[in-house]
Amino acid sequence: MSAPGASVRTAPRRGAADPVKALLHRHRELCERAVDPLEIAAGLEAHGITDRTAARFRHRDVFSLAEELYARVPRSSGDACSAPDPLPVPRIRADWVLLSLLPGALGAATAAGVRLSHGQLRPLVALAGLLAVAFATRTALRRGPLADPTGTPAWRTACGTRAWTLWLLGYAVFGDGLLDAVLTGGPDALPTGAPDGPWPTATAPALALTLACAPAAWCARLLSAGARRRLVGSRGLEDFKAAAKPLLFGAFALFLGALTALLLLCGTLLHEPAAYAQALTLGALLLLARLLVVHHHRRAPALTLGAAAATEVAANALPLAGRLPGCALLATPVRTLVNTWGVAAVPALACGVAALALLLHAGRTLTQASAHAPTGAPE
Repeated sequence: MSAPGASVRTAPRRGAADPVKALLHRHRELCERAVDPLEIAAGLEAHGITDRTAARFRHRDVFSLAEELYARVPRSSGDACSAPDPLPVPRIRADWVLLSLLPGALGAATAAGVRLSHGQLRPLVALAGLLAVAFATRTALRRGPLADPTGTPAWRTACGTRAWTLWLLGYAVFGDGLLDAVLTGGPDALPTGAPDGPWPTATAPALALTLACAPAAWCARLLSAGARRRLVGSRGLEDFKAAAKPLLFGAFALFLGALTALLLLCGTLLHEPAAYAQALTLGALLLLARLLVVHHHRRAPALTLGAAAATEVAANALPLAGRLPGCALLATPVRTLVNTWGVAAVPALACGVAALALLLHAGRTLTQASAHAPTGAPE
C-alpha cells in the first residue's frame, strides 16, 4: 500500500532546475535594458532562440517566454507606472522629407544646366552638379528612414561600400558609352556631357535614380512602421514572418513601380532612352543594400555591391587586355554578350544578379523580429 504523500514526491520541481531562471541569468542585461517584452523577444531571436527552443523552457513561443523574462526582472514602481508604448513608430518629420527630395531637385537642375550650357562650360556645370548631388544624397542618407541607426561603421567597410556605390552610379551615367568605345577601339575623347557626343552619357536614368531617393525613403518608412505594428500584434516568430514577408516584397515592388514611372517621365522629357534594365536593377540593388544596412546588416550589402562593381570593371578591362598580342581570347566573353544583348546587358546582369541575391537574403533577415528591434529613441 503506497504512502499518502507518494503523489507529491513525483510532481516536477522547479527550484534550482528552473530553465527560465538560467536563461534570465544569461540574458540579464538584455532583460533589464528592455522597455517592453517585445524587445526581449527580438533580442532572444537575435541570439538564435526560436519558438521550438522556447518549448524547452515550457513556453509555446518566444513572445510568451519574453513576457515571463520581462515580468521576472525587478523594476521600480516608477518604471511600472510609466509603461511606455511598445515599439513606437517613427514620426514623419519635415526635415527628412525635404532632404529626400533634395537629390532629385539638384539632379534636375544639373540635367538642365548641362543641356543649356555649351563648350568648355558644360563639363564644369556637370562636375559641379555631380558634387552637389553627391553631397545632398549623403546628407539625405543620414536622416530619416534611410539613416543608419548603428552609427558610423568601420572605416574600411564604409570606404569600400561608398567606393562601390559611386562606381555603380558613375557607370550608370558613363558606362555604356565607355564600353561601346572600348569595344570599337576607343575611347578617343573624354565625355562632353552631350548624349550625342563621342562618348555619350545617360542622363535620363541618372536623373530618375536621384529622384527615386524620395520614394525609397517612403518605402523604407512603410516597411519599418508596418513591421513594428505587426510585431506588436504577433504571437510568435513564425506569425511575424508570415506577416512581414508580404510587407517587405510589397515595399520593394512599390519602389520599382515608382522608379519605372520616373524613368518613363525622364526619358520622355529628355528625349533619351529610359534604360529600364540598367536603372531598375541598379535601383533595386541600392534600395535593398540600404534597407539591410538600416536594419543592422552590413556584410551582405558590401559584398554584393563589390561583386557588381567588380563585374563592370572586368567587362571594360577584358577588352582592353584583349588588345595585347596573343590575348584576344580575353575579350571574347564580353564581345559575345554585347553582340547578343547590347552594352546594356553588362550592368543589367551585374546589378540584377546582385539584387536577386540581396532580395533572397533580405527575405530571410528582414522578416525576423530582431531586425526591427528598437535601437534608440524614435525619430
